Amino acid sequence: MRNPIRLKNLRPRFLPYIVAGFVLLIWREPPLLGYVLGIPPIALGAALRSWGAGHLVKNDALTVSGPYAHLRHPLYLGTLLVATGFGLLVGWPWSALVLALVWPWFAFHYFPRKDRIESARLAALYGAAFERYHAAVPALRPRWTAWRDPAVAPQGAASVWQLDRYSDNNELGTLIAIAAALLLFGLRSLWSGP
Repeated sequence: MRNPIRLKNLRPRFLPYIVAGFVLLIWREPPLLGYVLGIPPIALGAALRSWGAGHLVKNDALTVSGPYAHLRHPLYLGTLLVATGFGLLVGWPWSALVLALVWPWFAFHYFPRKDRIESARLAALYGAAFERYHAAVPALRPRWTAWRDPAVAPQGAASVWQLDRYSDNNELGTLIAIAAALLLFGLRSLWSGP
């Protein structure tokens, strides 16, 4: 199993997000309604990320199994769901502020840039197979039915979730970070008392 701590997430450019999280944690006790509204998207996002990471084979194959048969970017959608859940968890009016910052930043800056870069790289690597996949599978809004193309269909072990892939994609670190944040918010609520 790979070390779950991703040093790239400790870069200075992430410092404002880490500081903002700690400020909210110290300053804002999450209300019960925040937990009720926030936990489901956090859990769904973490599950989607885990499902995707266990299928993702970076640069060695065009990944079209698991959630990738339904949407091109399950890890990004999972991250957006987790961020939305934490935004809801902190409660009104802070949830409105968090979501008003996160959603536009994701929709207009982060995701379009990442989608453009990744699509160009995959098109260069896989050509027509990727073009068919790109045309048939939405980026973030899942298809109801799984996309299938016999020319790029994964065979055998390539089509199932694998712990090695999950580990290679450092997803355990993400899951630990999500669990730690939930634990800290939970402890903050207990510490404040009724």
